[in-house]
Amino acid sequence: MLGCIYITDNQTVMDQIFVNKVQALYDFEGEGSAELSISEGEILTVTRRDVGEGWWEGTNKQGQTGLFPAAYVKILTQQQSFDSNDYWDEEWDDDWENSPPPVPHNNMTSLDSAPQSAIIKSQEDTNVPVITRKNFNRYSMFDKTGGESYILGSIQRPVPDSEKIKIIETENGVMWNPITNPYVCIVASPKKESKLKGLKSFIAYQLTPSFNNIQVSRRYKHFDWLHERLEEKYTTIPIPPLPDKQISGRYEEQFIEHRKNQLQAFVDCVCRHPVLSRSSVWEHFITCTDEKVWKLGKRKAEKDEFVGAINFYAIEAPEKSINQYALEQEILSCTKFVQSMDGAVKILVETASDQTKKHQGPYKREYQKVGLAFNTLAQAMGDLPKVGSGSDELTAGIRKVGSTYDEIGKLFEEQPKLDWEPLGDMLHIYKGILSSIPEILSLHKKAVQTKKECEKLAFEQKLTTNKLEGVTRRTDIVSYALLAELNHFYSERTEEVSKSLKNFLSQQISFFQKITSKLETAMASLDS
Repeated sequence: MLGCIYITDNQTVMDQIFVNKVQALYDFEGEGSAELSISEGEILTVTRRDVGEGWWEGTNKQGQTGLFPAAYVKILTQQQSFDSNDYWDEEWDDDWENSPPPVPHNNMTSLDSAPQSAIIKSQEDTNVPVITRKNFNRYSMFDKTGGESYILGSIQRPVPDSEKIKIIETENGVMWNPITNPYVCIVASPKKESKLKGLKSFIAYQLTPSFNNIQVSRRYKHFDWLHERLEEKYTTIPIPPLPDKQISGRYEEQFIEHRKNQLQAFVDCVCRHPVLSRSSVWEHFITCTDEKVWKLGKRKAEKDEFVGAINFYAIEAPEKSINQYALEQEILSCTKFVQSMDGAVKILVETASDQTKKHQGPYKREYQKVGLAFNTLAQAMGDLPKVGSGSDELTAGIRKVGSTYDEIGKLFEEQPKLDWEPLGDMLHIYKGILSSIPEILSLHKKAVQTKKECEKLAFEQKLTTNKLEGVTRRTDIVSYALLAELNHFYSERTEEVSKSLKNFLSQQISFFQKITSKLETAMASLDS
């Protein structure tokens, strides 16, 4: 009937309104003007669902509109739309480690702007066992948080004492202010836990810092959240990488133990860093035991003002001007070193992986084949008629030789956990840090270029001397931060690589000594 208005349940109406709010479950890199790049956890507003072939159109918080795969998002209810922060605590599960669905194929001919990159991945691609973390763009973060404005001095930020970061000059060069009270944090006791009456499972790791010996429980998703906060906050510090995300086998005992060791390597790296080890978000991560306080601290970290370029306001650097020639030589030397080391580390990583596979496969089988051959000989010897004394002893001795080679095969299978895997874990950290340095150097180059542009303006009398001095000082602060981080990296390289190689060789020596001892015992059995 015309003019009639039907009143429905208010909650139903509100849910229908907010059904157009979705949250991204996975990252998606859009190509071309038609596609919209989305990030995991991002809230979007759906504007069209009738695009077809698995694609929706939507708008992000920045007002950008484009197409994205419908399978990559989750529809939010009214409450989730209003309080997306609670979603992280209540809804996000470790299932997110699974690979995203394949990008939908789009064969529409009626839509000129149809995405050209929407191609179904092969079955082999969708079954890849691990997923590397998304690449963090330091330059974008520096620029997004007012990098140029910082260099130009067009914004000011008062800095609380808790945020201040000091750089000092020593006989060994520019350094972060050293750690006065060193500590360690132990990752231990991983165990499978569940929620929602067992519908969702996850692995919880127990962290215990040495300065208070109070244990906290953290999941992999918490580590990943922490990693993102540290990357956003410290754009000139390469944050050590986390273990890669795993698609399958996440609850297998061997995988859990190895991941624990990899997380320990990450934690050790942070604890040794003069800046990261004092970071408020890190301290919150390793000390907070109360759930409500944890959520408050998490939200505070996500709203941290001192991130990216703004964090340079917190740095207290020496007043002396940077020697530009010496700085350029330092950067050139670092660039050559990173290029050389990156290739060398990748080769050793591949070697460690290859040796682990061979130890647990071909090497083990070869020694067990040798053992089987000797056991077959012992069986044959036992079937012979007794022609003299000592034949039983000889048969037993040959069996001992056979079992010895079988035991050696098992030693080969277990050995990588002691030598190649720990070495690989160190290399994983090292490779991740090396891959971040070129981006940090590019960020620094951008700051220097801005200063040079200001020098040109000053020469043309379009910029006052006082303003140029301010620009030079702030650029020097960025340079001091770069030098302090590079010197920390060089120091870490010397100590940690040496430590890891000593452990590797020590385990190798012990391994071959065990083999020698077993062979000597087997030989002695033939003399009895």
